[in-house]
Amino acid sequence: MSTFKAPKGTYDLIPPVSATYLAVREAIAAPLRNSGYGYIETPGFENVELFARGVGESTDIVTKEMYAFETKGGDRLALRPEGTASVLRAALEANLHKAGNLPVKLWYSGSYYRYERPQKGRYRHFSQVGAEAIGAEDPALDAELIILADQAYRSLGLRNFRILLNSLGDKECRPVYRAALQEFLRGLELDEETLRRAEINPLRVLDDKRDDVQKQLTGAPLLRDYLCDACKAYHEEVRDLITAAGVSFEDDPKLVRGLDYYTRTTFEFVHDGLGSQSAVGGGGRYDGLSEMIGGPALPSVGWALGVDRTVLALEAEGVELEIPATTSVFAVPLGEEARRVLFGVVTELRRLGVPADFSYGAKGLKGAMKNANRSGARFTVVAGERDLAEGIVQLKDMESGEQTAVGVGEIVGELRSRLG
Repeated sequence: MSTFKAPKGTYDLIPPVSATYLAVREAIAAPLRNSGYGYIETPGFENVELFARGVGESTDIVTKEMYAFETKGGDRLALRPEGTASVLRAALEANLHKAGNLPVKLWYSGSYYRYERPQKGRYRHFSQVGAEAIGAEDPALDAELIILADQAYRSLGLRNFRILLNSLGDKECRPVYRAALQEFLRGLELDEETLRRAEINPLRVLDDKRDDVQKQLTGAPLLRDYLCDACKAYHEEVRDLITAAGVSFEDDPKLVRGLDYYTRTTFEFVHDGLGSQSAVGGGGRYDGLSEMIGGPALPSVGWALGVDRTVLALEAEGVELEIPATTSVFAVPLGEEARRVLFGVVTELRRLGVPADFSYGAKGLKGAMKNANRSGARFTVVAGERDLAEGIVQLKDMESGEQTAVGVGEIVGELRSRLG
């Protein structure tokens, strides 16, 4: 047994559970690929300053949770704690916004890292699928992303999730609300760190999960009461478009999310079957982020959905995904000549797109058939020296147990026919 274990707060994805994670990723990505989003992949680490500027220096992510380190060359890097800042950085660096086709629509899938107290549904290494639409300010784009996420979850069979929706205003109306909220917070009995956070970004205090803080926030001013006419109109159009698409949502005036870059539309997907870690995904509009990290003005919107949390939500609802068998045909050779012939059959089947496997290690018939059964294959092809002398192989249907003799030259065609 190995003396090494996965680091605390991380996990290994191994078969057969890994197949469920792959299916979830595919289901989330499918609506995006059908809606003009192209795939992007960024490095697992970035310059620390990218996240300090973009995510926000007052956020828990930057102050407490980010894995930061210094390279031998003196560069300050961090394992990526979220995807949006990295994707926007890559799009700007590649000048995708100058190609003349805005918005730039991108989707991604990968691992992210935050130093947190490990618990079910909250890990130090986690997986997300995300989408970003860069370079357009349009309520229809916000609505599109919310609808696509809803479509993805429903395609998986999830039903008991809720969409929370809010508007965080913009640079015109948020400063007025910020001042009102700060004045309210100064009158509360908060610890020094929370008071300091309130002076830097008071909206972050609204996102504080501690009960003693939440109790004091009763009666706090709500941003919706401070929205300017333009933000109100924008938010109403988002709501109307989502409603017209048949997607249900709940207005949540206290929803602020945990990142500093959000403006106007913000939303969260929650599942009540997950306990305290109820958020399975979320996102919003971030019109000023490009300028924060040194780019031009590029109003944008996006989301990230947690693969880990989505799998937990499926389990909470008792939803079992239909995962195709990894092997459709399993070949069992008995003898050297049979190994050569059946290995050729397996190779040909794979070239034709039929999932096929082979009994390696010169096992006896009994051991090889056990492997065939464990593989989940629908058919097993068995051949010995006597069979080959007659120019046939034995084809066994693993569901019915029926076994028939098939000519060596016809076995590939017969299997393709039976598998459809």
